[in-house]
Amino acid sequence: MADIAVFVDSRGGNTRKVADAIAEELGVTVGDVRAPLPDDPKILFLGSGTYGGAPGIGMMKFVTDNTFTGRRVAIFGTSGGAGGAEKMIAAMTDALKRKGATILGSWFCRGKFFVLNWGRPNREDLDNAKKFAREMFRAG
Repeated sequence: MADIAVFVDSRGGNTRKVADAIAEELGVTVGDVRAPLPDDPKILFLGSGTYGGAPGIGMMKFVTDNTFTGRRVAIFGTSGGAGGAEKMIAAMTDALKRKGATILGSWFCRGKFFVLNWGRPNREDLDNAKKFAREMFRAG
């Protein structure tokens, strides 16, 4: 689907697993935040890991360097700790709205972090990510 794009900033691989599940569900490939944003997507799925309660530096540079006016964005992410993902989602939402985006929704799950959350994201998390993708596609 050329009108959908998925971009991710993932250091440990947790958020990349979620991005891959979303992309698989929508029949697209995952883009790298270091690449330019294509002109054609009507719906963007943007995902980041949570680093100190904030999105990754690469994702924030991607947001800063691109125009999102008139674009519909679904935000997703992972976090090793409790509460971190909510802060990360809020930061991405604020930054994207300042750049003109319409936020369709957001979703996150736990990710493995050192000895915490072994096995996450798990099959249930990835199934829920696919469900989120379908919901955002219908909303978009």
